[in-house]
Parts: sequence; structure tokens; C-alpha cells
Amino acid sequence: MAGSANELIELWPEGAPYAEGRTDEDRPAITPYLVDGQGKGAVIVVPGGGYSGRADHEGEPIALWLNSIGISAFVLRYRVAPYRYPSALTDVQRAIRYVRHRSSEWGLDTGKIGVLGFSAGGHLTATAGTLFDLGEADAEDPVQRLSCRPDLLVLCYPVITMQRPYTHEGSRQNLLGSEPDEQLVQKLSGEQQVTADTPPTFLWHTSDDAGVPVENSLVFASALSKAGVPFDLHVYEHGRHGLGLAEEDEHVATWTTVCGLWLKRYEFHK
Repeated sequence: MAGSANELIELWPEGAPYAEGRTDEDRPAITPYLVDGQGKGAVIVVPGGGYSGRADHEGEPIALWLNSIGISAFVLRYRVAPYRYPSALTDVQRAIRYVRHRSSEWGLDTGKIGVLGFSAGGHLTATAGTLFDLGEADAEDPVQRLSCRPDLLVLCYPVITMQRPYTHEGSRQNLLGSEPDEQLVQKLSGEQQVTADTPPTFLWHTSDDAGVPVENSLVFASALSKAGVPFDLHVYEHGRHGLGLAEEDEHVATWTTVCGLWLKRYEFHK
């Protein structure tokens, strides 16, 4: 049974770290879209929006596609501008821990929690896959005791680097400010942070993406290759930025078929 918008779950009901108010935009949350079955994989969906908003077409439609191939999904409402690093990263890390915490209740496998992100949401997803921890064993909050390492990543026309000339300037500005410290730029450039512990990754991009250069996916794939991390890289010849499911382009739309087969390889669905 697919979830509905009425089932929004706040990740910190008592208030999130760094919260500056009490509106919905100050309160990170997930919307579950669950499918029946035991021991299944789940994917947290992270819409794009340049760290200034969250694109609707990269949220629920993606969750429903995942449901259609037998995978439970959770659409993440993470904090965007005026919030800066590390708020959004804290939000996605909490979402991963939270889904693990309730996995037995929801019939999910704690070792099959993936994250899928678009554009700036892809940057947040890649950051979750490179800057993770294994939990605080002595934390008072049981959720915080769990690992926030994703078991796999799906990056859709992602922003990866914060370094010029290939960064997305809007995402960089909203996440790090106008004059960020160079060490922070390096830390938030995903290609600089890949290790052998980075999760297996599926990437797709279009080669003429005018919003986020394809070099973002290429440098991340290169870093994964050097670290010995399995990856699937798909670069389509033509297509605008922000395609989502890409239903308007029959060629690019094949990404969901190929990604579904890749997720099956990792036993996220049958």
C-alpha cells in the first residue's frame, strides 16, 4: 500500500538541531511510501532544488516508481536556504538512522537502506555516502546509536563538486555562503571524499546538461573507480537539467529501467 502525504513523520518532533524557527521549513521530515513484504530494501528520496527549495517532481513521483518495482520509499523534507551546512546533511543522516530504527516494524532490511537524489539533492546524497558515521553507541536517543551509512547511492544529474569551474554556483552559494573556507569547499566536494567505504553507486547524467555540468558525475565515477567502489555510470547524449523520471524523452527515460535492474542486483527487490 503506497503512503500518503498525511503520514508525514517529523525526524525530531521536539525540534531539530540548528533549528531557527517552528515552521515546516524548520522541521525536517519524511513521507513514507511503503510496500508490503518482509526484508525488503528501502530508498530515501532527496529532491533537488539548488539548496533553495525541493522540486515536487523529484519527490513523490520517484517514490511511486520505486513502489512499482517493489521498493519502499521515503521522501525527505530537508532544510534549505537560509539554512547552510551542516543542517541538510544532519537531516539526511537522521532519516537514514530513523528508517533503520523502524525497519523491523516496516518489514525492511536494515542492511538495504539506500539514498537517491537529484541535482543538489544528489550532492546531499553523495555527501551522505562520503561523510557518514556508524552511530554513537552511548547516545541517549536510540535513533542516534545507529549507523547513517547508506548501503547504496543513486545520483541523478548530481551536483558533486563545490570547486570551480564545474560546481553549480547556486548550490554552492546556498550551502556554503559567498566566501566559504577552502577546507569546507574540499570537505563538501564529494570527489575529494570517496574512500573504499563509500557505498556502491548508480549515476546518470546528460552530456549537454546546461545546469549542472556532466563533469560532476564523471569526477565522482573516477574517484569511485580509483577507490575500488562498484559503480554504474550512464551518460545520455542529450537532455535538459531537471528531467526527473524523464517521461518526455524515451531515450533518457530508460534510466529507471536500468536503475531498477541495478537495484535488483543488490536485492532491493525481486
